[in-house]
Amino acid sequence: MHFWLYYFLAINLIAFILYGIDKLKARKNLWRIPESTLLLIAVIGGSIGAWMGMYVWHHKTMHLKFKYGVPIILALQIGIWVYLQF
Repeated sequence: MHFWLYYFLAINLIAFILYGIDKLKARKNLWRIPESTLLLIAVIGGSIGAWMGMYVWHHKTMHLKFKYGVPIILALQIGIWVYLQF
């Protein structure tokens, strides 16, 4: 049980930080983190961190696959978690 809690906290912190790093790199015209990586981190459990990163850093909020994709991923993950609890 503790493993999953630590995993969940770590993956969401990583997602949040990655969105911030990508925003910083976008501003400086540097090499960017691929969109597929940003979405993958949400899919593997970092959807809350990704969603928070999008709005805290104001990053990817106008891209439809992020604007709608990350909340859908989050909703699916919550649904799976609720299902597994009962």
